[in-house]
Amino acid sequence: MDLSAETQTRKADHLRICLEEDVQFRETTSGLERYRFVHCCLPELDLHDVDLTTHFLGKTLSSPLLISSMTGGTEQAEMINFRLATVAQQYGLAMGVGSQRVAIEKPEVAKTFAIRSVAPDALLFANLGAVQLNYQYGIDECRKVVDLLEANALILHLNPMQECVQTKGDTNFRGLLEKIAVLCEKLPVPVIAKEVGNGISGIMAEKLIQIGVSAIDVAGAGGTSWAKVESERARDERQRRLGVTFADWGLPTAECITSIRAIAPTIPLIASGGLRNGLDAAKAIALGANLAGMAMPFLQAAQESEAALHNLVEILLAELAITLFCTGNATILDLQRSGVLQRQA
Repeated sequence: MDLSAETQTRKADHLRICLEEDVQFRETTSGLERYRFVHCCLPELDLHDVDLTTHFLGKTLSSPLLISSMTGGTEQAEMINFRLATVAQQYGLAMGVGSQRVAIEKPEVAKTFAIRSVAPDALLFANLGAVQLNYQYGIDECRKVVDLLEANALILHLNPMQECVQTKGDTNFRGLLEKIAVLCEKLPVPVIAKEVGNGISGIMAEKLIQIGVSAIDVAGAGGTSWAKVESERARDERQRRLGVTFADWGLPTAECITSIRAIAPTIPLIASGGLRNGLDAAKAIALGANLAGMAMPFLQAAQESEAALHNLVEILLAELAITLFCTGNATILDLQRSGVLQRQA
């Protein structure tokens, strides 16, 4: 099997496994359940006055929700991406696509990522694995995926654990900070550093900020475990065992947010990893995130139908609005400044 076909097969496997198998973290949680909002019994607001508008990387969004990076490169992925992008446009959400490496290796599948046609105004994030900078990828490939999506920013995903468990994974992460620094300087759009479910610590965030990364997506533990996903598709017992051993490896999302905000109060910050509803999103935002990203809930709804996807977004927005209302906050900024989120003993 050639490299491009192998990458495409892996993408199809990832989708199937995420939708059909139990690949969620079991022992490690997002940490958001350790926090509770202080209820306000008299908000002095009309629920209809709650404003979820927010700003990220210079663009105004109708709400602080991000459809997190998921997929691309297959017929099923194309359907999912276009459904998601249509909803992102309609509701003013941000959206990231899955790794576009497959579109570089196999240009005929680039159309599975060409969602700008249905999302002309959406904040869209292109996506490549940072480790590919050590495997013959450079500024030209990064420009290609940005141009393909007509993206507002490029996500560089950091996934050392996934690559270790993945059959024939790319595990040379040496010297990447310097290469990312060059990319940040030369690329015409902002670069976002993102994990894939194992988290970014405050210490690592500081290093990434120092080399020019414009935003960080913590993508902490608590949601989908990519060690589990790769274990499910492993071709040999060794890789399967590794996936089981490291199934719950990672930093909880809540810890990532607080540790990064302690050292970088102003860096644009995305919280993802185990967020499953609007209440989780509100907690992440109250902890200091600017956007709240979700993948699995959107993937499941998009696979079901367009109607299911619309219903999901309506519910998420209602959950966010009710949280603001019942804590006495009229805006996202008010929520972030209010101090109404308390850690439980």
